[in-house]
Amino acid sequence: MNPISSLVLPPFSVLYGLITRARLMAYREGLLETSRLNAPVISVGNITTGGTGKTPLVEWVCRALAVEGKKVCVLTRGYGRANPGKLRVVSDGSQILAPVAEAGDEPFLLAQHLKGLAAVVCDSDRWQAGEWAREHLRADAFVLDDGFQHLGLARDLDILTIDATNPWGGANLLPYGRLREPLSGASRSDCLVVTRVELTDDVNQLKTHLRKHAGNQPIFISQMRARGFRTIEGHPADSKSLPKSLGAFCGVGNPDSFYTHLRRQKIVPVFTLTFRDHHVYTQADINFLTQQARRFDAQGFVTTAKDAVKLESLQFDLPCYVFEIEIAIEEEAKLLNMVREASR
Repeated sequence: MNPISSLVLPPFSVLYGLITRARLMAYREGLLETSRLNAPVISVGNITTGGTGKTPLVEWVCRALAVEGKKVCVLTRGYGRANPGKLRVVSDGSQILAPVAEAGDEPFLLAQHLKGLAAVVCDSDRWQAGEWAREHLRADAFVLDDGFQHLGLARDLDILTIDATNPWGGANLLPYGRLREPLSGASRSDCLVVTRVELTDDVNQLKTHLRKHAGNQPIFISQMRARGFRTIEGHPADSKSLPKSLGAFCGVGNPDSFYTHLRRQKIVPVFTLTFRDHHVYTQADINFLTQQARRFDAQGFVTTAKDAVKLESLQFDLPCYVFEIEIAIEEEAKLLNMVREASR
């Protein structure tokens, strides 16, 4: 952060903190209404901005509910989508009904991964979306995506994700830091899932720190592990058959995690190019990547699944591969039991 920002932004963080605390108190005292769906709701959210590994956990919860015979629906705002104030059905659970531009990258990715298992509905008013899904999709269990601060909808289980590589986002509130609310807010959660522990050295110290803010809620440790590679067209690809010289690019909340995971798979990019989170790619971006590939003698590209959903309509002169990940949770049975109890 540049010196000017260090001088200008802190006062705005103080103001943001006052507004946030007032809002939290209004919900706590019943001055702002919390609505309830006539169905179980499980929330997965963050206390910081940026990528915390939340989307793979949302997918994991949906799969767990589907195994229990639930008709699952993901309720999400759909960041970066067109017409953000409009209810949009991304998937009815069996087919995808909205293009990525109208869905947002993460909802569209969830719809792809959960095809046949869960519906995905976007709306800034998650209660309204849930009521619609109950009536029209017969949904009987909901997963609230990025829902920790969405206090207008009651939930039966509140899961807070913490990125082990940057747990508190610099420990400052927005806009100076990445905290969405004071650290004390972690105590509202029913449990915490620490993600990306494979990229840090001292998990025990982090857990001790979490206890200071979150209390005695269960803390689950998780890792992101490789699910495999595929082509941009969706065909499986063996990591051993990938070109030896690849450029890597992404527009995600934690790009360093992506590049580190590639190196753990013995893939060392000859160049990397990082875009802003939720970046909407154009053909000009791809052309620039191709120029970089020629400069560094790259024989292809590799990117994330979240980026890939926005690339399918663009033209590549070189092959582009997608690195898929999934979450692996320690004490998985204990978290599964919490999900089952909440969904009854």
